[in-house]
Amino acid sequence: MTTGAAHAHLANIFKNVPIAKSMGLSLTYDEAGNAVVSMPRNPGFDHGMKDTHGGVLAAMLDSAGWFTAAAQCSKMVLTSDLHVRMLQGARQQDLTATARIIRAGSKLIVAEMALHSADGELVATGSASFAVLGDLPVG
Repeated sequence: MTTGAAHAHLANIFKNVPIAKSMGLSLTYDEAGNAVVSMPRNPGFDHGMKDTHGGVLAAMLDSAGWFTAAAQCSKMVLTSDLHVRMLQGARQQDLTATARIIRAGSKLIVAEMALHSADGELVATGSASFAVLGDLPVG
């Protein structure tokens, strides 16, 4: 599967992912082939202090890493380890998570992720390992 075909296939899969639909997430790929996962501000995902819940931030970071890893190897991957660092509140803004591969092996891919608010502030970072399982599902 070519890189462009992998991106198109994964973007199509993403459109039907229940959590992505529920959260209103969108997926694109940058020029380097890294996933960019965006979410408009949604007060329905706030914690008690009226800002975006950390679990939402973690899900966005995981999604960016997963879709970058899967595109990199054109294989089905599984998040095997996820570490998230919350740096500051999202301040009730739209959010964007990006990822980049720092090591790609035949069985394990390691990525770094960053999550920014609409004003460009770094809100959270993450790192994850993704186990390479097999071929991406078709159709």
